[in-house]
Amino acid sequence: MPKFTIIVLDSVGVGELPDADEFGDTGTNTLKHVDEYRGGLHIPNLKKLGLFHIQGTGLAAAGEPEGCFGKAAELGKAKDTTNGHFEIAGLTVKKPFKVFGESFPPRIIEELERRIGTKVIGNYPASGTEIIKVLGDEHVRTGYPIVYLSADSLMQIAMHESIIPLKRQYEICKTARELLTGDDTVSRVICRPFTGESGNYYRTENRKDFSVDPPGYTVLDLLSEKGKDVIGVGKIEDIFNRRGLTEINHTKNNREGIQAALSYLRTGFDGLLFVNLVDFDMLYGHRNDPQGYAEALEYFDTFVPEMLSLLDEEDILLITADHGCDPTTPGTDHTREYIPIVVYGKQLKKGTDIGTRSTFSDIAATVSEYFGYEFQAGTSFLKEIRNS
Repeated sequence: MPKFTIIVLDSVGVGELPDADEFGDTGTNTLKHVDEYRGGLHIPNLKKLGLFHIQGTGLAAAGEPEGCFGKAAELGKAKDTTNGHFEIAGLTVKKPFKVFGESFPPRIIEELERRIGTKVIGNYPASGTEIIKVLGDEHVRTGYPIVYLSADSLMQIAMHESIIPLKRQYEICKTARELLTGDDTVSRVICRPFTGESGNYYRTENRKDFSVDPPGYTVLDLLSEKGKDVIGVGKIEDIFNRRGLTEINHTKNNREGIQAALSYLRTGFDGLLFVNLVDFDMLYGHRNDPQGYAEALEYFDTFVPEMLSLLDEEDILLITADHGCDPTTPGTDHTREYIPIVVYGKQLKKGTDIGTRSTFSDIAATVSEYFGYEFQAGTSFLKEIRNS
């Protein structure tokens, strides 16, 4: 049973895209800047695979890499999780999802309040950790959900778990998701539960994303239709609204996600294992915490040898990202960057540079060819990396 594993290191970008200035992201480079802040990342296993050999990242490589490496540009005009994962899966969203900017208009807020039966507060762009400091007490006193925005196509709703039970929180966010459709479609509505007391509110790991259905065909659809296993770990199920997945493991953090990936590699599967490791983005990128970001990368790196040891002769492991989120920049939003592609397999060449790919969809095309199928988008690099 051949296995293909994709691990998305959420937000580990490797340098600004040519159009980064259009997104206010000139000069961003998540991996390089975290490495500089750390005084040199201790990630020997990722380096050995070729992560620092990727051209144009500004990182100093040493030795001969054991894997193949390159980077990919995002074809879609976005820098968010949903678009990034869709494009990795072979679907480029040509019409960007709605970004509301400074606030949601009254027609949306009033209709949301009518549907959920309560007022909301906030409705301005903010960091999730900061807005609960500012509005947490008012929320606890009134029970009104906190609605806020970012530079991405999102509505985020923060609620205290002791004030509004999780089940009800998810219902409120599902209602918002149903409201934000048509010309008002945002890529995700994110439930942001928090807890704690005045002066010490903090977010929990019970986040839940409510995404749009993929507006087109993905490699997940193809593989599941062909009878292959398509296993989603982490928030993959939320991003794709479960479509194309045959099994779901909704891990909440990097530790759980890594352990789930190792478990699936040990027990075996016949198809695709698609893993999102969210902590890089959620805990460190958005919170401008390069130290935590570095430690999370170093933690992941310690498990790479075990992952490689669990690969059978024909298996492939591909490590990538979905966008950037440079924690050293003044803002807390995602950054418009190239994503890394690092690939390893016992039957693959060593040290092959696949260059700069024009779209994330080249990953989907490669996955498809690996299983012997043709896909409608992207250009496979399987022949470039596989031993003949």
